[in-house]
Amino acid sequence: MGARVKVLEAIPPGRRWNMIRSREESPRISLDIRRDKQGEYFEIRTAPGSDQEIVVLNVQPREKHLLLLSRQFGEQGQSLAKQKFLCGHDERHWFVAAIPENEPVSTVADAKIALKPEEVRTREGLLGISRSASFRRRNPAFIRQGEWFFVPTALKADPLLVLKDEPLSRGNGGKPHWAEECYRSGGDTVYVSAKYPSGLTADEYKKLPASGRNVGFNVMKRDAAVYVRGKMSHPDHETVTLNGWHRVLMNTENRSSAMRFLAFLD
Repeated sequence: MGARVKVLEAIPPGRRWNMIRSREESPRISLDIRRDKQGEYFEIRTAPGSDQEIVVLNVQPREKHLLLLSRQFGEQGQSLAKQKFLCGHDERHWFVAAIPENEPVSTVADAKIALKPEEVRTREGLLGISRSASFRRRNPAFIRQGEWFFVPTALKADPLLVLKDEPLSRGNGGKPHWAEECYRSGGDTVYVSAKYPSGLTADEYKKLPASGRNVGFNVMKRDAAVYVRGKMSHPDHETVTLNGWHRVLMNTENRSSAMRFLAFLD
């Protein structure tokens, strides 16, 4: 699909957002997008001495997308884990997205559908969105920016609770998307820091030593219903303008084992 790739042994310390793990929870493989003097490339790191195979199941060169399968094996050849990744180019950069294990995908098109939230798929069906239109970044059912889907919603938000210039983050330390206006309802209050990117509940936070509770924590909402309108911006994506309130939905990566340590944070 026109991308460079480097395969190395050893998992980098602290890397967990896209690891496949065995039943013993030892990391076996990590995929990432890196940059050198020649530009971006895919980096695949494998655990030293691990027995595994990596297979390209499907490739779409014109779209610059491919579906990758990784299998890990134990000492007796038994299968320990397998994971599928959609690798490709989206607007300005290469990306890699983990596919939920319960989604039976074998093609790039299958993977794109599997990454859509169920609410988006249902809405597309109700609106009669064609297959070709369903793969666009914008159609009557949604507007997409990276991993976020924005679904038009009839909402009357309390003006006093509407926040300005709010970040949307999935809690993995990546660059947030910024909403011109944001309104949230429900969800759980969590305490978030660089050490605890997925957040701690109030009880978990209180159990920390007093010295540890004063180091870089922000109070955020996890798994809240989030609505945005106006401009949505991100340095890696084209700015989109949402006319009226839109429900925010994240793609389904968080359902995969490779993403299970992440949470919906905003």
